[in-house]
Amino acid sequence: MPAFDLLEPRDVLLGRTTHVRRLLPHKVQRTIGAWCFLDHYGPDDIRRTGGMWVPPHPHTGLQTVTWLFEGLGRHLDSLGSDQLIRPGQLNVMTSAHGLCHAETSPGDAPSTLHGVQLWVALPDEHRDSAPPDFAHVDTLPAFTLGDVSVTVLVGELAGHRSPAPAYSPLVGAELRLPRGSVADLPVDPAFEHGLLAVDEAVTVDDETVDRHRLAYLGTGRTSLRLGAPESDARVLLLGGMPFEERLVMWWNFIGRSHEEIVEQREAWNGSGVDFVPGRFGRVEGVDAPRLLAPPLPTVRLRPR
Repeated sequence: MPAFDLLEPRDVLLGRTTHVRRLLPHKVQRTIGAWCFLDHYGPDDIRRTGGMWVPPHPHTGLQTVTWLFEGLGRHLDSLGSDQLIRPGQLNVMTSAHGLCHAETSPGDAPSTLHGVQLWVALPDEHRDSAPPDFAHVDTLPAFTLGDVSVTVLVGELAGHRSPAPAYSPLVGAELRLPRGSVADLPVDPAFEHGLLAVDEAVTVDDETVDRHRLAYLGTGRTSLRLGAPESDARVLLLGGMPFEERLVMWWNFIGRSHEEIVEQREAWNGSGVDFVPGRFGRVEGVDAPRLLAPPLPTVRLRPR
């Protein structure tokens, strides 16, 4: 048996056109450090699918982290940000008390779209007090381990630190492994880690992780032996100090109680699509009505 839990994705329709493989939260593991949400999408032919089209929608209590392997995306938010993102660049939006944004594929985007959308839960001390913010990082630290190329997206890995904003001890990195390569990657034993096999099967400590699966590795490891036995491969490494706070995650909101989610939903929905929610603001430049939150379940939302 592998010395880790292998998490299977579930198919979810994001917006109107994009199907994603959702890996976090998962019934086996809800968070990895403060990473609390992982959608992996593509590679998709956007000439056939229509590309990314997610109208204005809100967030609270989290950071959205966007990373592309292929393609071109556009981010717009209620701070006035209007930013294209390409492979090798990172977008981080800190919603804190409340922001809204939209995600689209520009008209001149390449035909292939492939990437991940991640959320980071903000610790209780920062989730309302952190300034709402958007950061586009176009230069990230990179290094090599033998034949393996490593790019650090968030946090620190092997002495290389990303300039992306973070509010808890985290790491996020992309590794590119040529066929037949093996690398020993030093990691923090206090962190729990997860590893996504992006496009091809890889090995972790000589055990196979099939493509599109997420291996939850737990804590206590000082290094990971990674390999690409059959073909060139990419992996996404996520890690962080175990996040001890219990969260209520519902729709696009993160709170700590049922009552908070009710309050956030009412603040966003207001009196309908034409309502301007002062807590979240308005996204300009998107020709689409904002997405309203669905009805709440008939039972109380419980922290997990």
